[in-house]
Amino acid sequence: MVYEMAHITVSAGKNAEFEANFHRARGCRSVELQRGVEEPNQYVLVVQWDTVEDHMVHFRESDDFQEWRRLVGPYFEKPPVVGHTQVVVK
Repeated sequence: MVYEMAHITVSAGKNAEFEANFHRARGCRSVELQRGVEEPNQYVLVVQWDTVEDHMVHFRESDDFQEWRRLVGPYFEKPPVVGHTQVVVK
């Protein structure tokens, strides 16, 4: 199990539109979108995948990803910073 952690900065004043256009990705186990308290234009997207390949190949190369980016991409102030993590202590 891996987690995709995407740090997203949304253009000022575009929070409501970004959140309204945010969709749950197909093929993933869970999705959570968190908004910063001190920095409300900063978001952390946490997606749970079975493998990195499920995210980087099966999803990123799909029509679903292209549609998701079409819906939310216009609100990005800059490209998201994306990485993957695994739980080591629980």
